Amino acid sequence: MRRTHLLWAIGVSLWSAVAAGSQATDARALSAALRAHLQGERFDIVTSIRGLPLGVREELQRLFGNGTLDIAEPGAEFQASTAGVNPTLPLRRLVAAWCTIDHCLVYYERGGIDRTWHAALFHWTPAKTTLEGGGTAPAGLATVEDVRNVILAGAIKARIW
Repeated sequence: MRRTHLLWAIGVSLWSAVAAGSQATDARALSAALRAHLQGERFDIVTSIRGLPLGVREELQRLFGNGTLDIAEPGAEFQASTAGVNPTLPLRRLVAAWCTIDHCLVYYERGGIDRTWHAALFHWTPAKTTLEGGGTAPAGLATVEDVRNVILAGAIKARIW
């Protein structure tokens, strides 16, 4: 009986640690220094997927988890809903993107049963690209200021890419 209680307690402790660790990753906030840096940066518009730095495209592909960069160009057809699904079309579509010398903001929509919009902030250099923050965002964001403000305000929900 004691052994069972001990094993149960160890299991609960491990599960709690894993859950806490994953929550910290999903809810990590941007540092004050990064916030200040982003507020002062001048972002230039990127008009196509190919206009994004290679590291950002590779990181998006990794986030999407399907081995391809499954995203359509702005305004192109994609799987916006499950009605009349065409499996040859991408599941996501780029709405807009903006980059500076060391950061990129990517705003895109994801089709399917529940159509959602997502924003992602990447830090990139020729040597390495990392996701700084992002997740589900409000629909209808139109400018770099809109997307930047949503990310800086922490108004991004759980990461569902």
